[in-house]
Amino acid sequence: MFAALAAVVWSTSLSAAADPAVQAKIDAEMPKIKALAAEPAILAAVKAPNAGLTAAEQAMTQEKWKSLTLLDPFVRAYSKNPAGEVLKAKKTEAVSEAFASGADGVKVAFLSKPTNWSHKGKPKHDVPMTGQSWQGEVEVDESTGLQQIQVSVPVLDGSTPIGSLVVGLSISKLKG
Repeated sequence: MFAALAAVVWSTSLSAAADPAVQAKIDAEMPKIKALAAEPAILAAVKAPNAGLTAAEQAMTQEKWKSLTLLDPFVRAYSKNPAGEVLKAKKTEAVSEAFASGADGVKVAFLSKPTNWSHKGKPKHDVPMTGQSWQGEVEVDESTGLQQIQVSVPVLDGSTPIGSLVVGLSISKLKG
């Protein structure tokens, strides 16, 4: 039943990108995003918290997360770790944000600090955890301030979803 719901969410979300030319560019980005989710550093970063969170990660709440600055060592650790470096190295002009999360939805790596510490309970994380891709609606992203559309894919260990990779694609770059 959840897989059927995920399919409805996916097909409904596709209509949110009204411009067919932009949707075609999003579709062209998906194989690159799936390949990024399969990078060894991303896979390793996702596996680590799935085996157990650190004390600092266990203590992190959304309220604490929002209070941290971009320069806080806790935050910087996720953009400077090997998976964060891969996200940075593989970033294209169309990518406005990217973050990977473990099975529990907490961040394991990102380009820059996302708005939320955990996305568990939100389709952008939960749908990929079923093995499916997800696409949101065009929005102005709270963390980047850019008009974008988010897509997410599962991070797979073999054929088993163990986390998610969310990528924000800049609408202005997709139109250009």
